[in-house]
Amino acid sequence: MNKSRHAPDIWLLLPILALLAIGMVMVYSAGSVLGFRNYGDSFYFVKRQLLFAGLGLIAMFITANTDYVVLKKFARPALIVCFVLLVLVLVPGIGVVRGGARSWLGISSFGIQPSEFMKMGMILFLAKWLGTEDYDISSFTRGLLPPLALIGSAFALIMLQPDLGTGTVMFGAALMMVFTAGARMKHLLSLGALGVAGFAGLIAAAPYRLQRITAFLDPWSDPLGAGYQIIQSLYAIGPGGLGGLGLGMSRQKYSYVPEPQTDFIFSILAEELGFIGGLAVLLLFLILIWRGMKVAMSLPDRFGSYLAVGIVCMVAVQVIINIGVVIGLMPVTGITLPLISYGGSSLTLMLTALGILLNLSRYAR
Repeated sequence: MNKSRHAPDIWLLLPILALLAIGMVMVYSAGSVLGFRNYGDSFYFVKRQLLFAGLGLIAMFITANTDYVVLKKFARPALIVCFVLLVLVLVPGIGVVRGGARSWLGISSFGIQPSEFMKMGMILFLAKWLGTEDYDISSFTRGLLPPLALIGSAFALIMLQPDLGTGTVMFGAALMMVFTAGARMKHLLSLGALGVAGFAGLIAAAPYRLQRITAFLDPWSDPLGAGYQIIQSLYAIGPGGLGGLGLGMSRQKYSYVPEPQTDFIFSILAEELGFIGGLAVLLLFLILIWRGMKVAMSLPDRFGSYLAVGIVCMVAVQVIINIGVVIGLMPVTGITLPLISYGGSSLTLMLTALGILLNLSRYAR
């Protein structure tokens, strides 16, 4: 295939770097109190975030300058490794339990989250599979069911940890790739109805998930239990008003919002920087998603297009879920805000994935 390569899309790169910079500032601001209380160091979280951001930027530079077609060779082995890691994390003595979920592999406070790797591994493999020239996804049994069975298997392993948030992001991004590849709407709607029933079953099977749904519908019915996170998040957002209380001036980070540097960092951002700050972050994400989809529509091959769609949808689904939870529009799922929230595996892998997207932009027409 004859491809012309040019500089990466600057309008894709700028929001990535801007969001990363905002994230660094907010991780310090939101996590300083917790860092000093638990570790005697107000800079504890931001120092670790800088380390992982550095690793992520190196990975982003490498993936942005390596021809994306090379990734095809690694699609199958990468997916196999991801499945192996998802199985290993479930083994007692190997998998590490944090926050009530056996989602980590590692020692002490350093670890990796295999479900984060699976998001990118699944996107890469599906891009190769769906991008095959003679693949006909319009066929229900031979075209649609095989990739859905693969996606469902990965989702089931993630749910055994359990990690509904990461599983939902992976499933949502993969499903958008299948839809983009030309799956018939009637097939997707039929399976969607079954999926909704299965999702309801997953919620009913675990009392804590049902409590989250109840808290989402009426958080004040259990203000000190299941509804606590949502209520405290709204208490942070409300006083922020238009311009915010000022950077570093959050009150809710003083042991009110649980883990303010991770899942609920946007509520602290809205408290300190107000509606204007929150809107600026959303606009940066919108620019990133817009430019990413423009890249997907302009690439000369199906593999590249599906890969771009998967990465963009992974970011979009994660942003929608995180901010939806923070402002009380969705039940609490435990998912980070890309490039903003504190997190090692999630930040490094997100920057790696965005490096691939920047690489794809170099070949867009």
